[in-house]
Amino acid sequence: MAYDLDFERPLAELDKRIQSHERRGDHAQVAELQRERARLLESIYAKLTPWQRVQVARHRDRPYTRDYIKRICDDFFEFRGDRRYGDDRAIQGGIASIDGQTIMILGHQKGRDIKEREETTFGMAHPEGYRKALRMFRHAERFHMPVVTLIDTAGAYLAREDEERGIALAIAENLEVMATLRTQILCIVIGEGGSGGALGIGVGDRVLMLEHTIYTVAAPEAAASIMWRDAAYAPDAAQAMRITAPDLLQLGLIEGIIEEPVGGAHRDHAAAAAAVKQAIGVNLAELRAIPMPTLLERRYERFRRIGQPSGQRASTPAAPATSAR
Repeated sequence: MAYDLDFERPLAELDKRIQSHERRGDHAQVAELQRERARLLESIYAKLTPWQRVQVARHRDRPYTRDYIKRICDDFFEFRGDRRYGDDRAIQGGIASIDGQTIMILGHQKGRDIKEREETTFGMAHPEGYRKALRMFRHAERFHMPVVTLIDTAGAYLAREDEERGIALAIAENLEVMATLRTQILCIVIGEGGSGGALGIGVGDRVLMLEHTIYTVAAPEAAASIMWRDAAYAPDAAQAMRITAPDLLQLGLIEGIIEEPVGGAHRDHAAAAAAVKQAIGVNLAELRAIPMPTLLERRYERFRRIGQPSGQRASTPAAPATSAR
């Protein structure tokens, strides 16, 4: 396996030793080194810094929306197009069946290769993507299907053409509709949840995050550039912004964390999908038991509580003493 992350390099050294002993047929030593490797992997991922979690959340091998759909859905019928302009491949979804229950599932889709990345614009959706999502939301409400959204984007696409086609209005309309949609909505952050691009499909009765994901109003690099005029302070920004799943759970901004396989979802797609499937089943069962008027009231109150003044005005922090450069 390729080690793209700096903090995983000790694993690469162990792998070389394992391969060397395998060539010599030293099975006892191989078994011992594999146990050592498992302990080291668990140790590394048990104490990730916020910046390291950002790197894991962005890992190119993490499962994307289509990967989850393929692994957890028994049947799937995809929706295409917004019926106004075109079909945005950055958001994909449709009607699915999971263990006999019909749901509407959709999310951001990043690309695996150059062709798909161009097609999906790296998971950053255009206005037509959010309008396609809106089409799915309204269809789900009409036919009493719960909605599951999978969030994984750096943000909405920022081209001039997107502004001309009304990207801000498209996201705002989704926020308004999702706030009052008369069906259950479960939102799950599966990678990076960035800015309004994430919020455009992120208003729900419950928001969950995978263990090594982030949810933020701005990327750490952007925040560092704004606050300290230097993107090199991104690790410090990630620490200060409290954008990881444990931080957001402690702040009461999400309802739960879905545990990932040891070493992250990018190492075991099947185990990650199984955990997400279980979380979907448990949470939708609980939400279905809540009367719709109560559900809508709780959804409203959930988002009204976010950002309430604490009585103190935050000041602009000074640049960290230790540079990330």
